[in-house]
Order: sequence, then structure tokens, then C-alpha cells
Amino acid sequence: MNDKLLKTPSLKKTGRLLWLGLIPVLLALFSGCAGDKPPKAAAPAPVTSKQPTAPATPAAPAVAVIPATSDLHTPPPAPREFRAAWVASVGNIDWPSRKGLGSAQQKAEIIAILDTAKSMHLNAIVLQVRPAADALYPSDLEPWSEYLSGEQGKPPRPYYDPLKMWIDEAHLRGLELHAWFNPYRARTIVKSPAAANHVSRQHPSIVKQYGDMLWMDPGEALAAKQTLAVITDVVRRYDVDGVHIDDYFYPYPINDTKGNPRDFPDEASWQRYQKEGGKLVRADWRRQNVDKLVEQINAAVHREKSWVKFGVSPFGIGRPDRLPAGIAGFSQYEKLYADVELWLQNGWLDYLAPQLYWPIDQTAQAYKTLLDYWLAQNTQGRHVWAGLYTGRINDTGQSWDPQEILNQVGATRERPGAGGNLHFSMATLMQNRKNIRQMLLQGPYQGLALIPATPWLGKTPPAAPVLVLDKDAAAPDGKANIKLSATTAAGTMSLAIWKRYGRQWQFSVQPAANPLIGVADDPTYGALQEIQVSAVDRLGNESPRSAHEFH
Repeated sequence: MNDKLLKTPSLKKTGRLLWLGLIPVLLALFSGCAGDKPPKAAAPAPVTSKQPTAPATPAAPAVAVIPATSDLHTPPPAPREFRAAWVASVGNIDWPSRKGLGSAQQKAEIIAILDTAKSMHLNAIVLQVRPAADALYPSDLEPWSEYLSGEQGKPPRPYYDPLKMWIDEAHLRGLELHAWFNPYRARTIVKSPAAANHVSRQHPSIVKQYGDMLWMDPGEALAAKQTLAVITDVVRRYDVDGVHIDDYFYPYPINDTKGNPRDFPDEASWQRYQKEGGKLVRADWRRQNVDKLVEQINAAVHREKSWVKFGVSPFGIGRPDRLPAGIAGFSQYEKLYADVELWLQNGWLDYLAPQLYWPIDQTAQAYKTLLDYWLAQNTQGRHVWAGLYTGRINDTGQSWDPQEILNQVGATRERPGAGGNLHFSMATLMQNRKNIRQMLLQGPYQGLALIPATPWLGKTPPAAPVLVLDKDAAAPDGKANIKLSATTAAGTMSLAIWKRYGRQWQFSVQPAANPLIGVADDPTYGALQEIQVSAVDRLGNESPRSAHEFH
């Protein structure tokens, strides 16, 4: 899901830029504007509180039909599903679309991406903020990324903080923002000089050349210290909802000029380990280095902010000694030294997003079989949200039919332990390749969904919201608006809303910062008769519902 996919067939460059036609329209947004304030609240209307019927359920359509035998005043449980897209900065895959864009253009692209994500009912973005020991935000620890300005160490001009804007704008749209870090990669293709404060110049002894990339040696304690400091700094300073690392631990192996495998050049750290009395064989020592970092990241994130989720998105094939019959392929356990099963079984992460980048019918890497495998490893009951290779939809002869992605979403929903998907990557959705965006929106993403709750990080629900009926705030159809004042302002992130029209319930979600709820009648289903609203906190815990009936 990163730069190893840069050479994958995709749309032609001109096609890649089609979505940028939206950008000129958005440039004017950054001259500043002020919105209307919500109307002053009247005295509270009568409110009743109801307990939610269940904490989780598969995603449902926007309109849920209540059978005649059901309790008319009990809507279905709120649908839950993680729906995310990766936004890769490495190689300018997703954002910014190219190096050297002005700040206004970069900001306009941010808005276009987030508006698209919201419009197609995604609920999270995974943004790559540290592609190669650099930063897409101001940092005292690492230099500005070259993928912004074209020159490592050079800030945006005019100056702004990209990560803060991503977070603020995502939250305004009810989207989570997960910060994605590459833990060891120091540079990709080395063609330009590194900034003076880059790790390759500050600590050259821990950085190794491997092919055309620079890599921090996982066997060096200073490499782990650097990565932990960077991640902790971001969690402390920014309002991120998650921390995310991908499949790059030890680098993917390469061959020398004669076609022979080239080992990673960690001889110095390996010899030091042995001299200090280490007993593990080299492969196990390498895995131990990575194990320690994953465990430390998990602890550091939750020590800093207990509600921030930590996720790992590894290569999709697990340990060779545990694989199901018929499954074969690259071994991350043996080649990347990633013992993902150990991390999952020790609970060192909050969500696993295995990159299941193969079709359902590809027997040796079958999607359903691999997803079942990872679910079976999940003895701690963490989230399993599979990564989809949506980018395989392109204009080449090797393109996937978009229906493959819809089928994979459907296969995920068939499995009770699998709570959603991530799409690699956002560029495919922005370009709407082969109408995939509409196909998702008109199919599995027709209705909105809450992100599944994370009870092991905290399970105390927020207080029920107070519904305030302001009869002076007339809507266009003459009905009143309802203004919600949250009773748990510090912890409520979103509002889960059910509206009843006759025997039909419609579900929606909106940020708690937007307290006004429309009360218009529905042109298809008739008059609005009842609204039920629950508060949802950062961990997905849902409050008792507050209700208001219209007579």
C-alpha cells in the first residue's frame, strides 16, 4: 500500500489529474469566511431516554424498515463498519498530487479529498505523515518532507501546518484521521540531498543503504528511539484518532547485479548483539527487534492518550507454518521479520488491517481464506479491518472489474469478526475509475455507519444528549429545528440520529460540533414523526438515546 505499488499499472497521468478540476473552485475557500451562528435555544422540550439495543451490527441501508410486529419506538441498532482510504504522500501517490504545489493548491486538494470521502460515506482517512524519516507537519525531530515542496527541509509557502488542517477538516466532516508512519524507512529513491536535520546526517551510523533506498537499522536502539519520539510527539501535539504503521519493517528483499539475494547490511548491530551475550539466531533476533518496537509504540500511544487507536497494516500472508491449505506466497515472517500473529495475540494493537490485495478466486492468495486466517489468529478480540487493493481498477488489460471490490466488501460483511475495510488508495476513488465511487455509494456504502467501538480502551458511555426544541428557528417547510446541546461536550464526538417516517427509520451521523438536526418531512416516506439521538464518544461508545416525538 505504499511506494512498492508505484509501478503498478494505473490510469494515464492525464486521467490521474481529472479530479483536480475541482481545485480552482476551492481555492477561494482559503481567503476566510464566517458562518452563521446557531439560533438561541428555547426552553427544553420533553425528552425521554432509551438504552441502545446493541453495541454493534453490520452496516445497514440508510432506510431501515420496521416490521409491523416490532416496537414502533425502537429503531434498529446503529450500523457499524470501518470505511477508510489510505492517502499516501510517498511518491505523491495521493496527496499532494505533485511536489512543489503552492499552499493554496495543497489545501484545495485536502478539501476535495475529504469532501469526496464524506460524500461516499467513508468514516476515516489514513494519512501518511512520515513517509521516510521526514514530516508533513512542523517538527523539531525531523525535516519537512520533500513530497510537499520538492526539497527536503523546506516548509510550505505560504506557511501552514498540513497535518493540523487535515485533522481539523476531517473532524468537521465527521471523519476520523489516522496518522500513518513508516517506522524504519529513511529515504526512498535517493536523488536529492538530505536536510541537515535528517537522521541520515544526524546519525549516519544507524542508516544503511539498501538498493536505492536508505533504511534505519532495526537492530540499532537509536532507530527505535527516533521512531518512538516522532510518534509520541505527534500524538501529544495533534488531535489524531489513530496511529498507523504499514508493512515496511525490514525492507522487502532485493537481488544483487547477479540475481542473488542481497542481505540487509546489519552486520555491525548483529555483531554487537552477539558480543553482549545474545543467544538468538539472526532471523529471530531481527524479529525480536521489530516485536519490541511494535510493543513500545502501542504502549507509548496509549500512555500519551488512552483513546488513540494503534493499527498495523501488514502484508496479507501470515506465518508459513500456520497457513491454511492451498495458500502460498511471500513470507513476511521470514523476509520482513514481522511476527504479526504474535502482536495480534498479545494485544499489541487495536486494529489489524492485513493487505489482502488478491481476488477472491485467486486460490493461492484467496481473499476469503486469508481473511478467515487472520480472524482465527485474533484471540484478543481486536478489530480486523482488511485492506483492499482498489487501485487495481485502472485502464490496463490487467484491471480488476470494480465488482471484485464490492464482492470483497460483501465477503467481509459475511464474517462477524471482520468490521470493515480500507481502500488503497484514495486516488482511485478521486478519479472514480470505472465508476467505482458510485458503485460503492449505491451498493454497500449506501447508508452511513459508525466506526466499531473499541471497548478495551474504555467502555463508559457518554451521557444522553439533551434535545432542545427551538420553535423560533423556522425551517423552510415551516417546521421547527431541533438544537442539541451535548451534556458531555468534552467527550462527545458525533451524534447518531434515527428519524422515523411512519414505519420507516432513517439513520444518519453528524459531528457533535454541528448540533442542529433537520426536521423536514421526507418526500418519499412522508411526515417526520419521531427523532432519536445518541451521543458517541471517541471510542465509539454510544449513550442512551434521547427521543422527541412530533404530533
